[in-house]
Amino acid sequence: SPSTVGGPASCGAGTPIMNPVDTGTDALTPVQCSSRALLGIVALFPLAFIAFGLAVDSPRDILEGLIKIQSSRDTLITDYIGVGGMGAAFVNAGLLTLMAIGIYHGCGAAIGGAAVACLFLVLGFGLFGKSLANVWFIVAGVYAFARYKREPFSRHINVAFFGAALAPIFTEILFSSTLPLHFSLPLAVGTTLLLGFVLVPTAAHLFSAHMGYSLYNIGWVAGILGTLTVAVYKSHGFVPDPVFIWTTGNNRLLGALLAGLFVLMLVGGWLLDRQAWHKLAWIQRQAGQSPTDFVALAGMGPSLMNMGLTGAIGTAYVLAVGGDLNGPTIGAILTIVGFSAFGKHTRNIVPIMIGVFLASMFKDWNAHDPSAVLAALFGTTLAPIAGRFGWRWGITAGFLHSSVAQSVGHLHGGLVLYNNGFAAGLVAAILVPVIIALRTSGDNEGRAR
Repeated sequence: SPSTVGGPASCGAGTPIMNPVDTGTDALTPVQCSSRALLGIVALFPLAFIAFGLAVDSPRDILEGLIKIQSSRDTLITDYIGVGGMGAAFVNAGLLTLMAIGIYHGCGAAIGGAAVACLFLVLGFGLFGKSLANVWFIVAGVYAFARYKREPFSRHINVAFFGAALAPIFTEILFSSTLPLHFSLPLAVGTTLLLGFVLVPTAAHLFSAHMGYSLYNIGWVAGILGTLTVAVYKSHGFVPDPVFIWTTGNNRLLGALLAGLFVLMLVGGWLLDRQAWHKLAWIQRQAGQSPTDFVALAGMGPSLMNMGLTGAIGTAYVLAVGGDLNGPTIGAILTIVGFSAFGKHTRNIVPIMIGVFLASMFKDWNAHDPSAVLAALFGTTLAPIAGRFGWRWGITAGFLHSSVAQSVGHLHGGLVLYNNGFAAGLVAAILVPVIIALRTSGDNEGRAR
């Protein structure tokens, strides 16, 4: 069990969770950390967010901003920096993630790459869309399902917090409708509880559609459930109003923050495992098809270094195309970072980003437009296509994704935070069978000759 490897709260060479890593030349035993230690490592980053928030704004401004964030609509795209100020946005993200970490610890969940990815998504989306108020009924719905099935909540906790992609439905019903509070509140609570309850079985069934070639399975699932929910509410006359809050002018300050975090990941990874660079080379050779848990396979040290490198690439892309560092783009960058413990690495994300960039040269939008920047960053959910089938198919997937991501938002009215995950599920579900068929046909022709 990962919770006992190396002691109750330590990192050590101990008994590996899985077989030793085969690097092609020799076998390396991953340096494994206990679940408690892994949560402690992850907790450093929301603590850094809180410290940053307190450094850039006064406590009074932060408190006032937090109140604004909790009482705001969270429809995509709602940059909390523009809603409550920079300090409040980062404190909201940090506190929310620490609360999630506390729940992971409290229920005894085993921590691996999927949990690390999930917690970094909570941290990133705590800057735009997930607040201290709107996520809990989705989580409670998953908890209710676990109780109904008489299964431990720890088994489904990742689905619960990934599923907070649907959190804007709660605040949209509560704050956007003309219904009185005594009616809108129970309607919002009931809707999100029900969505949380059906997440687990729906996610398990719909995974087969993309076969793990889109890493954001819950984004795909949430998109379908969100589309269904919006369709039902629209038929009763409730139509979500579009929101677009996007801040600019903070690239230098936020770039410095991200640079510091990624250096911390690189140094911390090396300190955890002095062979991390060697194991990192093994990570770069993996396809990344879900589920590929780099934490279990290679250890937290090389995984942390991989996270720092991919985060730096994501940040460099935003700056290179002239984009903005703000709540949404940092959320997207931290999504890359989190999933670099669970499938992404430098070699399989770059072709996707190139594909989105090339698409901007042939279409009526620019690479620095908000939707295009987010498509390039979040679109790296399709990294396993590049990892398994090569960079050319990765570029193709990114090119297609750029169009789909900008077309599916109206289906769910912006009430699903993982819009790109929904779009990528569609791309993978169609593109991967075509790739496999073409490769199989080519192999058959070769054998015939």
